[in-house]
Amino acid sequence: MSSGLTDAPSRPVEQRSPWRRRRWLWWLVAVVTVVVVAVAATVGGVYVKLTGNVKHVDVTPEDLGPRPAKVATKALNVLVVGSDQRSGKNAKYGRFPGERTDTIMLAHISPKRDNAMVVSFPRDSMVQLPECRAKQGLPGQRPHLGMINESFNSGGITCTWKTVESLTGIHIDHFVKVDFTGFKGMVDAVGGVEVCLPEPVDDKKALLTLPAGRQTLKGEQALGYVRARYSLGDGSDIGRIQRQQMFIASMVKKVMSGETLTDPGKLFGFLDAATKSVTTDPGLTPLVMKDLATSAQGLAAGQIHFITTPWRYSVTHPGRVEWVEPQSRKLFQIVARDRAVAGSGVKGGQSKVPRSKIQVEVRNGTSRSGLASLVAVRLEERGYHIAKIGDAPRKPYPKTTIAYSPNGAAGAPTLTRDLLASSGRPVPRATTARLVLTIGDDWKGLKPPRQDDADDLNGFDATHDSCAGV
Repeated sequence: MSSGLTDAPSRPVEQRSPWRRRRWLWWLVAVVTVVVVAVAATVGGVYVKLTGNVKHVDVTPEDLGPRPAKVATKALNVLVVGSDQRSGKNAKYGRFPGERTDTIMLAHISPKRDNAMVVSFPRDSMVQLPECRAKQGLPGQRPHLGMINESFNSGGITCTWKTVESLTGIHIDHFVKVDFTGFKGMVDAVGGVEVCLPEPVDDKKALLTLPAGRQTLKGEQALGYVRARYSLGDGSDIGRIQRQQMFIASMVKKVMSGETLTDPGKLFGFLDAATKSVTTDPGLTPLVMKDLATSAQGLAAGQIHFITTPWRYSVTHPGRVEWVEPQSRKLFQIVARDRAVAGSGVKGGQSKVPRSKIQVEVRNGTSRSGLASLVAVRLEERGYHIAKIGDAPRKPYPKTTIAYSPNGAAGAPTLTRDLLASSGRPVPRATTARLVLTIGDDWKGLKPPRQDDADDLNGFDATHDSCAGV
């Protein structure tokens, strides 16, 4: 019997070099900095101190060439990249010449400053790269199909800026480049960040030992938590990105809370650590920072959405990913035109839980080797968080089942709808809030994705509870 997944590539196994293991830092430092870098703009000398921390690099019109028009004129689109330069204080993370980036994001802040969306571009995305001229000792870039993070190596931030504009059609206003020296200081400055672990963690590579349950992580623990890959979830890079996004959401929630905003010492400590880690274009002036500062309260009351460009594992380029169309193009148009993300999660009067808020444990109850991993790949591509992959305690399982506790019951219909009609049978379960998908001998695969499925664009907001679905 066919599994319906014969074309699914195996999840790529990443080489665990030290500089790749730290790319999570870009997610955290960059997003939080963009959203709240100038909250203290009205505090005279403090503001001067913070802006004095920031370094600048010029990006010229000649470097960018023809550009997309600015559609939503009062919105702000800020390109955020993570730098892996190994000099100065960063040398302790391993010595490598040059500078790399493994994280590329676009932060979109609405004209009324009451909503924000952060779109991430998977670093292994195979895309059509534009021509970039050589400058400042960098070789430049010829037009070709390659990984999106090549542009930074070839032409620096200006080439990455040009690449993202050419791929998305979104007019970028500013950039922020971040390094990771201020990470632990930022976490400690806000008194730590709360996470929730479904099971204990003992990761010697990440120097991380934590019990299960809800807890607040300080600098060193937070470093290990977002660095860990193989001891948490399904061990994939995409799974780690999902966990990093939830960590960012928790930190943004903490930073935007009254606990931080009304405590001058705590707020200054956070912003001092953040601004010491960034480089921007000269156009990101104190006036623009003041504009962002005045919007902080509105953003706290509104929503900050974290969305990953719709993707799938590449069949033609093993170990890489490709963007899914037309969903990616639809997402970019939403950002360019400053429109709300379609799909409220309510259809036909019934609440629909977005896939991004559902954690799934996949168990193989058949004799077909590797089936759980193949199913996990497809679910991961749809946006689910894969919590764990393994075998069922007994085999064979005649029927495919979805087990859940009362706390996880709301997500079961979403997963059931993605399975072929005869494949799913929910079974109440009292011991876990995550969904446990056990693949049985009746497995026929997943339904083909709908091209107009708005849920593919759903991320989560800064009020998202990191313990939800655990």
